[in-house]
Amino acid sequence: MPRYAPVSSRARFAEAEMEVLELWRSNRIFERTLDWRADAPPYVFYEGPPTANGLPGIHHVLSRSYKDVFARYKQMQGFSVERKAGWDTHGLPVELEIERALKINGKREIEAYGVDRFNALCKESVNRYIDQWRTMSERLGFWLDFDHPYRTYDGTYIESVWWSLKRLWDAGLLYQGYKVAPYCPRCQTSLSSHELSLGYREDTRDPSVYAKFRLQDSDGETFMLAWTTTPWTLPGNVALAVHPSETYVRVQQGDESYILAKARLSVLDPDYAVLEEFPGSNLVDRTYEPLFTDMLPEGLAFVVLGAPELVSMDEGTGIVHTAAAYGVADLELCQRMGVAVRHVVGLDGRFLEGQTRYRGLFVKDADPRIIEDLRAEGHLYRSDEVRHTYPFCWRCETPLLYYALNSWFIRTTARKDRLLELNRSINWQPAHIRDGRMGNWLENLVDWNLSRSRYWGTPLPIWECAACERRRCVGSTAELGLTVADDLHKPHIDEVTLQCQCGGTMRRVADVIDAWYDSGAMPFAQRHYTF
Repeated sequence: MPRYAPVSSRARFAEAEMEVLELWRSNRIFERTLDWRADAPPYVFYEGPPTANGLPGIHHVLSRSYKDVFARYKQMQGFSVERKAGWDTHGLPVELEIERALKINGKREIEAYGVDRFNALCKESVNRYIDQWRTMSERLGFWLDFDHPYRTYDGTYIESVWWSLKRLWDAGLLYQGYKVAPYCPRCQTSLSSHELSLGYREDTRDPSVYAKFRLQDSDGETFMLAWTTTPWTLPGNVALAVHPSETYVRVQQGDESYILAKARLSVLDPDYAVLEEFPGSNLVDRTYEPLFTDMLPEGLAFVVLGAPELVSMDEGTGIVHTAAAYGVADLELCQRMGVAVRHVVGLDGRFLEGQTRYRGLFVKDADPRIIEDLRAEGHLYRSDEVRHTYPFCWRCETPLLYYALNSWFIRTTARKDRLLELNRSINWQPAHIRDGRMGNWLENLVDWNLSRSRYWGTPLPIWECAACERRRCVGSTAELGLTVADDLHKPHIDEVTLQCQCGGTMRRVADVIDAWYDSGAMPFAQRHYTF
């Protein structure tokens, strides 16, 4: 009788792995290791959550291998390592997949199909992918508690997210503002700064246009030159900005004279004569003729503003074309100076009906026509092409616009110093992340654009009175007469009304929240904290 069982000379790696997995399953090895360390000091491990809106890829295999190594190592060191599976189930990527499956396109067709039916398909979709994620993870040997996962669409999870938003509301850190934000005209929703960073493309081709703005109270042949790579914003122009302390010149070229910064004379074609020099402050409050006369704004417009923070001497002409509704700094400047703000482009990225020349055209498609119209009417100095970095929607690859709209924000800038302090305390690996990618991002922190004008997501828990406009942020289902067993998604939650102190009826604002906030709430929401 041999002392040891015979070993085949043929390697059977795949079969051996399956035998080990079966051994673990049949003997509950993972569960027993958790029980074994139940009273040991905890080592906190958070699982993701990965987005369950598609099949896992090879990069998920790599990241899950790293996670498993750390969790097993700390457990072998004597720590209790809870490993709770979790799934990020909300967000636009899920919606886009259902749109493709239904062969529909955009918000109008979703609403015609029915938000209730649409969201039901979104939920069904992520459940299907969750099963495939589990199969992959278990085949990999990744030890995780898949039998008691948290899911961001669960009522318990949503209620904890609402609780956290109520905390922000009470602290004055959740507010609505009219701001320019990166905006996807196809998905018809704004993006947060971290979503924006996911879609930049190098070497994007765009027009480079030098437009001529005719000064009023002049000889009729004097123009201010301004440069833009977004000609579609020119019909929305309401002001020009200059640097009051920089030197500007008026030059003669042919029958016309042009005004630009002295430091930017290099942008001119050859053969010009400098007629005069003067400080930019001499231009402030001068007025000029609009390039386009459709949809003229009511109030102050077509005026030169002093804006040293907006004007650079490193590019362009030292005169900045300002379209208040389509630039972050543009809107801030115009609101501060009392200049009119108005849209000429709709939420779908197409020119509004009042823009008779370009109505119905997508803004990027209108660029060539706008350039040709400027040329035909004597308002184009030069048109070239530029290659630069431009943001696209990371979900549907549509070119993003900067677009002014009402959104809900978290005042993250109020905690910027604390965030920087905590970042410096982290032992980043590799070390350059601390002061590089993460540090740079925090140094340039902006308020978090939280709201999304979409359907499949955690509803923003704010109700507003139509009579007195009073607002209330809800932090629990009980405040609504509901439980976590109820469907808290759109459109069901939108049917819930509240009684206002004034006697009016309060209805929920229409937005859902950024799915990245769902993910960030995982440390407490997975435990249904504080309920």
